[in-house]
Amino acid sequence: MQVAAATPKINWQMILNPTLSARAFTLLRRPSSQVRAHSQMAAEHTAKHTNRLAKEQSPYLLQHKHNPVERPDVDRVYMSYIQAISGRGGWPMSVWLTPDLEPIYGGTYYPSKDMIRGGQLMMPSFKTVLMRIGQLWESNREDLKAKGTSVMSQLSAALSAEASGVEAETIGPDAAEHALTTCTAQLARRFDPDRGGFGGAPKFPRPCEINNLLCTYDLQKAQGKEGEANKALHMAIFSLEKMAAGGMYDQIGGGFHRYSVDEFWHVPHFEKMCYDNPQLVLTYLAAFQITKANSLAMVARGVLDYLRRDMTSKEGGLFSAEDADSLDPSTNHKSEGFFYVWTQEEVEKVLGPERAPLFCDAYSIRKQGNCTLSPRSDPMDEFRGKNVPILLQPLERIAVQNNLGLEELHQKLADCRKDLHAARAARPRPGLDDKIVTAWNGYGISAFARAARTLAAEEPPAGPLFPVEGVKCHEYLQCAERTAEFVRDHLWDGNKRTLLRSYRVAPSPVEGFADDYACLIQGLLDLYEAGGDTQWLQWAMELQQRMDELFLDPAGGGYYATTGADKSILIRIKDEYDGAEPTASSVAAANLQRLAHLVPGKAGSGERWMNEADKTLASLQGQHFEIPLAVPQLCCSGYLKLASPFKQVIVAYDSFAPHAPPFQALMDAVHAPFAPSKAVIHIDVSDPACKAFWQDHNPAALDMVQAHFEKHGVAPTAFICQNFTCQAPTSSPVDVAKQLQQSGEPKQPTPFTMPGM
Repeated sequence: MQVAAATPKINWQMILNPTLSARAFTLLRRPSSQVRAHSQMAAEHTAKHTNRLAKEQSPYLLQHKHNPVERPDVDRVYMSYIQAISGRGGWPMSVWLTPDLEPIYGGTYYPSKDMIRGGQLMMPSFKTVLMRIGQLWESNREDLKAKGTSVMSQLSAALSAEASGVEAETIGPDAAEHALTTCTAQLARRFDPDRGGFGGAPKFPRPCEINNLLCTYDLQKAQGKEGEANKALHMAIFSLEKMAAGGMYDQIGGGFHRYSVDEFWHVPHFEKMCYDNPQLVLTYLAAFQITKANSLAMVARGVLDYLRRDMTSKEGGLFSAEDADSLDPSTNHKSEGFFYVWTQEEVEKVLGPERAPLFCDAYSIRKQGNCTLSPRSDPMDEFRGKNVPILLQPLERIAVQNNLGLEELHQKLADCRKDLHAARAARPRPGLDDKIVTAWNGYGISAFARAARTLAAEEPPAGPLFPVEGVKCHEYLQCAERTAEFVRDHLWDGNKRTLLRSYRVAPSPVEGFADDYACLIQGLLDLYEAGGDTQWLQWAMELQQRMDELFLDPAGGGYYATTGADKSILIRIKDEYDGAEPTASSVAAANLQRLAHLVPGKAGSGERWMNEADKTLASLQGQHFEIPLAVPQLCCSGYLKLASPFKQVIVAYDSFAPHAPPFQALMDAVHAPFAPSKAVIHIDVSDPACKAFWQDHNPAALDMVQAHFEKHGVAPTAFICQNFTCQAPTSSPVDVAKQLQQSGEPKQPTPFTMPGM
C-alpha cells in the first residue's frame, strides 16, 4: 500500500507582508557574515541567452555575458534588501522585482530540488519559488506591488542619513580616541597569537586593520603608554611578517594573492587583485617607517616591482587582476593555482642538485607536497604532491644550518627565485583582467608615490634580491606620475568635470563612483607631497569639489556611493563597512583634513574642508561608537583629527634645487618618519605660477618663506610649523627628522611665526 506524502508547506506570508524589523535595520549597518564568492559556471557553448554584458569591455564581465550580473551600485541596493528581510546576505543572490524595479521577494540560495525532511519543505527549490511567485503575481499583483513600494520606503528611510540622524556636526577628541582604541581592543580579542591576523581561516589581508593598530601605537606612544603601544605594534608587525612568509605572498614573483584558505597564510585563493596589493604596500611602508626593518621594505618593493613588471599597461595604467586559474597542458583544462605550484622534481630540474636542497629546505618543498599544514589547506586533494613555497623557519636558522652568512643566504635564495620565475614564465599564464579601474589606480599612485620617498631610508642590500629588482626610488615616483597621467588623459573629462570608472581599449561609459574620486584624490595628494608638482594638488582640489557636488550628503555628512542620476538605482546608499576596500567616506575624511591644512585659503576657506571632514567623522560617535571594528580606516581618519592641528612641513627652494642631492636628502628626511598628521607644502620661489597659487591658497606660508629668503638667501629649506608657530628653519635632514619626531608644539619659542595670523 502506498502512503501519500504530506503536502509540503512553506510560509509565503513574507512575500505578501515583507516588513522590516528594527533588528533588520541594525543588521543593515553590519557586514554580512558570509563571504561573497565569484561564480564562473556559465559555459559559452550551452548559453541560450545573452545579456548586455556582451557589449562591455571588462574580461570579467564578458565571461558573465550569459548570466544575470549587473553593476556594484545595483548589487548594493538589492543586497541591502536581502540583508534586511533575512538577516544575512551573500551570493548567489536572487531578487524578484516589479516592473518598477521594486523587490517583492529574494534570497541567497535555492537548491535545484525541493529539500524535504519529515514531510516538511525545509528549503524550496528555485523552480518552486519561481512558480509560486508567478501564481501570486497573477492573483495578487496590486497587493504585491504595494508591498514592494512599502518595503523600499522602509529601506530608504533606514539607509538615508537625514540631518536628524546626525546629532553632532563635529567630532570631539574623546570620541575619536575611543573609536581608535576600541577598534584595537576588538582586534586584540580576535588576534591569532601563533599565526598573526585576526580570526581563523580563511584569512584575508585587511590593510585597514593593521593601519588602525599603527595609529593606535602612535597615539599611545605619544601618551607615554609604552606597554599598550607595544602590544598594538606587535599585533601589526607579527601579522605582516606572517603574511609575507606564507604562500599567500608570491615568494617567486612578488605580490599578494587574494586570501589564504587556511589559517597559516599558506595555500591561497590564487587570484591577484589591484585593489589590495597597493593598499598592502602602503601598510608595509608605514610599518617600515616605525620599525626601520628592511624586511618590511623588501615586501613593499616586491609588490611594487610585481605591479611594474606584470600589471602596468604600456601607457602607465594599472590592470585590475590576474585569475586564479590557468591552463594545465597535461589535461587541457584550467586548474586553480597551476601556474604557481611546484613539485619537488620541477624545482630540482630548474635549480640542479647543488642549489635545490637549500631552496627546498628554506621553502619547505617536499616530495609528497607541502599543502598539508591544515585540513583546510587542500580539502579537495587538488594539490597532492604539489608545493606552495612558504617560509616556516627563520632564515637566520637556515643560514646557520647551512654554514652561510645571512647576506649570502639571501643572495643565493634570490638567485634561485629568479631562475624559478623564468621557468614559471614558460607556463600558460593566468587570465589577465586588463581593465583599468580609476579607484584602484588611485591606490597605485599612492603606493608608488609614498614608496619613492619612504624607501630612501632603507639600507640597500648588496644587490637585487628577486622578485625585488633593485630599482632606484625615483623610478617609483615616475611610475606614480605615469599612472596619474594615464587617468587624467583617459578617464577624466575636463569639460564635463566628470571622472569615469574604467578603461579597456576605450573609456567605459560608466561614470565614476564616490570611491573612484576619493581614492584618486588620495593618490594625487601623495603624489604632490612626494614630488612637489602643483598640478596634482590643483587637480585633487577640483576632484574634491566635484565629489562634494555629486556624492556629499550636506545634511547628514559622508558620501553616497552613487550620484542618484540613474533612476533605476532606487536608493542612494552610503557604504559603511571598511572591508577589502575602505569606504569612500573613510578615505575622504582623511583627504579633506589634508586639503584643509595644505590649502587653507586667504579667508580661511580650508574651514569648509574641515567641516565636511568633521561631519563625515561624526558617525564615530554615533552608529559606529560601539562597533568601530566595522570601520578601522575611518578610525584612522579620526586619529588625524585627534592629532590635529597638523604639522605643516613647508619645503622652499628655487628651480635648480630639485635636481640637487641636498634637496632630495631633505625631502627624504621629511617623509622618513611615521607622521600621518602632516601636510607637505612645496614652494618654488623662482616660479611665478607657483607663487601665485600659494598667494591664493596659503599666503601666510608664502610670506614667511619669502621673508626668510630675502634675509638669508635661497637654499633648500624646511619650515616645520604647527598651529601657526614654526620651529627654526633648517636645511639639515637630521634636524628635519628630529623636529618631526617631536610631539606637540615647539618646546622653546622661536622667532618664526607665520605672518598674517
